[in-house]
Amino acid sequence: MYLEKIENCCKQLKLSTNILKNIPEIKAQSNEEFLAKILEMEVEHREINRKQRYLKQANFDLIKTFENYSFDQIEIPANITVEEIKAAAFLERNENLILYGPVGTGKTHLATAIGVAACNNAKRARFYRTAALVNDLIDAKATGTLKKLLNQFEKIDLLICDEWGYIPIDVEGAKLLYQVISDFYEKKSLIITTNLEFSKWNGIFYDEKLTNAIIDRMVHHSHLLVFNGPSFRIEHSLMKTN
Repeated sequence: MYLEKIENCCKQLKLSTNILKNIPEIKAQSNEEFLAKILEMEVEHREINRKQRYLKQANFDLIKTFENYSFDQIEIPANITVEEIKAAAFLERNENLILYGPVGTGKTHLATAIGVAACNNAKRARFYRTAALVNDLIDAKATGTLKKLLNQFEKIDLLICDEWGYIPIDVEGAKLLYQVISDFYEKKSLIITTNLEFSKWNGIFYDEKLTNAIIDRMVHHSHLLVFNGPSFRIEHSLMKTN
């Protein structure tokens, strides 16, 4: 009888049925202690679900963490620490990271690990291959759903643009990408991974004014991390001979 009442109350208060499962496990000396423990379990349950939901919504290609990740061959500017990077603390200041270096040096791994850390710290992240982001923007504009897509970006705290500059972008795509960057400017955080130095970005967008505007907003409030190591994939290739 009481369990049924508790279940109904949980539904009305939008609490999980996890409370019912936890009741037999709780040992308490008073009603107050029992209530405190059951509520703590509910908070913990919600926190676990929230992290799982945020990780799923982030759409990472693969979940990567900082376990066994080495910063030894990364040049890190003096105005940010490894600890701040690993904790995604720069999000609190609406700052950006630009991860620059050759292919296969761990840029995507680091960007993903930061995104995972952000999700675990109650921040919303979204991972995109840059070409896929541009395609989604162009498709949304063509189908009249661009405003809806941009509204989705307003709900996230960190946008990760992987493989920036790997594929040239036409003028329409560049303008839409610029709009996203402008919306994030000084309000949210961006991470981009690229193997192109700034002087070659005009080859991505084919519009010097637009390129300069994008660089201006990307560089301001950004930290540049330079990757100098060899390609991890080549170093660990099955085809490599001793």
